[in-house]
Amino acid sequence: MLMRILMGLFVLTAGVAVSAAQQQSRVTQVIVPFGPGGSGDIIMRLMAQYLGEKRNQTVVVETKPGANGIIGMQAALNAPADGNTWVVASTSTFAANPSLFKRLPYDVDKDFSLVGVLNAGGAYMLVRPEAPYRSVADLVAFAKASKEQMTYGYFNASSQVPGAILGKMAGITMVPVPYKQISNAIADLMSGQIHVIFADTVAGDSYVASGTLRALAVTSAKRLKKHPDLPALAETYPDFVTEGLIGVAVRSGTPQQDKLRINQLFNEAMGFPAVRARIEDMGFSPTFMSVEECESLARSQRQRWKEYVSLAGIEPQ
Repeated sequence: MLMRILMGLFVLTAGVAVSAAQQQSRVTQVIVPFGPGGSGDIIMRLMAQYLGEKRNQTVVVETKPGANGIIGMQAALNAPADGNTWVVASTSTFAANPSLFKRLPYDVDKDFSLVGVLNAGGAYMLVRPEAPYRSVADLVAFAKASKEQMTYGYFNASSQVPGAILGKMAGITMVPVPYKQISNAIADLMSGQIHVIFADTVAGDSYVASGTLRALAVTSAKRLKKHPDLPALAETYPDFVTEGLIGVAVRSGTPQQDKLRINQLFNEAMGFPAVRARIEDMGFSPTFMSVEECESLARSQRQRWKEYVSLAGIEPQ
């Protein structure tokens, strides 16, 4: 009898050990609902590198671009709610899409929980270096004097809405040209196929730093610390501010302990000195929030972007 009990305990203990080992060896998948090279992709790869080196965790980052982030969100919605699939929460997917589309295949409030967030900066207004306008005022004057239609490329809400707002406020025609991902829009801007793009400060930073593209302004409320000579659009048009968020989210049915674990990991990674310095250099502000605070921020951002979309005069599709 004693031998049977001991054997039973051995089997039970071994089973628990195997289960713990399986839990430890699980791979975390991070879905980025946009193409490579965007802010979500860059930041999540920084986080994956940190977790791999400091926590010995395997994190696989996968881009699923298309439809303003909707394709990636659908993929995340179809994944198990077990804490092993994260999705990048962006201004487009969590704040603006509910106002840009009449119907979405996901409900931000019901289907997802925001578990980690950065305060996103605004976007650069980018043109070719050889463009005949060197300021926002120059571009507006060019648009009014020229018979050309001014075109702007967009690939998410952060790049779509500012172009429409500029058209409204400046009294010029800005024709939107949709792209699947940022790299395609940048290629067409460089080749002169379009006139302007708005790219968030993370994705556009390398192009500005290298001089490959010229920034005329930023859509943040204030000038960036790293570019004190680059004006904010709000200096010309006082109500012109578009700022958003970026972070990670999981399915709403994910166990609370997993949400808290991911929140801790996200805050830990964003607070690590090397990661934090890189994030701040790209114009983002590491923000250490609880899960509840993340959800509150998501709600306030949706209201803010509802106002932005209304200001831009964009009709929901």
